[in-house]
Amino acid sequence: MNRLGLQDWGIGGIGVYKLVKEILPGVAVTYLSDTGVTPYGKMTRKELVGRLNEVIEFFVSKGVTHLVIGCNAASTAIPFLDTSEITVEGMIESAVESVSKLKPERLGLIGGRRTVVSGVYRRGFGKMGIDIEQRIAQPLSALIEAGDLSSDHLKNECRRILSPIKNCSHILLACTHYPAIADVMRPFVSQSTTLVDPARELIGRVAAWELLTGGTDIFLTTGDPLQMKKAAFAAFGVEIAVVASVSI
Repeated sequence: MNRLGLQDWGIGGIGVYKLVKEILPGVAVTYLSDTGVTPYGKMTRKELVGRLNEVIEFFVSKGVTHLVIGCNAASTAIPFLDTSEITVEGMIESAVESVSKLKPERLGLIGGRRTVVSGVYRRGFGKMGIDIEQRIAQPLSALIEAGDLSSDHLKNECRRILSPIKNCSHILLACTHYPAIADVMRPFVSQSTTLVDPARELIGRVAAWELLTGGTDIFLTTGDPLQMKKAAFAAFGVEIAVVASVSI
């Protein structure tokens, strides 16, 4: 049977993992947090593609056959990756699909710098005749990764970022970290605004794969295992018993 891998630079993908366990509870997951390297959003495209190809090679060596890249910044690089030995699904197509079903009257998006400046969402929604107003929300993921989910600084950043798009009918959360602070964002947008987390649409695609069930979940990081455990619990309430340190 096929083994599912799930990967992100940090713990944003833990929110995707949580949904996998909710919707596909028997599926075994190998999760990798790659915090031991430069944040993906700060890499050049060449650096990011090179790093992700190394990550893919690592997953293949661990028996993973199907990989979810639970990171929007990394997902922008998927067309340039070597996927000859593995099936890869990212966040972009699922996000465009989930939002288009909602038929937004006015669509906003918040995401990391790479996600926004890549133009991947503008092109994707443009093909469907949907205009989009984008805001770079770079500080938010770093704060969440550090375990900050409620500080005045976080709230002030949310207010600053969301203010120009607060009256949008829908706002796409184009970073897997952001659903962890959806309740914090809520006071800074209109009561009628829908905050869209596309992860459920992604899991619908994953459900079509024939995946290994009954196995053990494995958590790996190239960074600090203790920090990963703390951040995963603080952001998503996911308690991880063991995180192994790996070098890639």
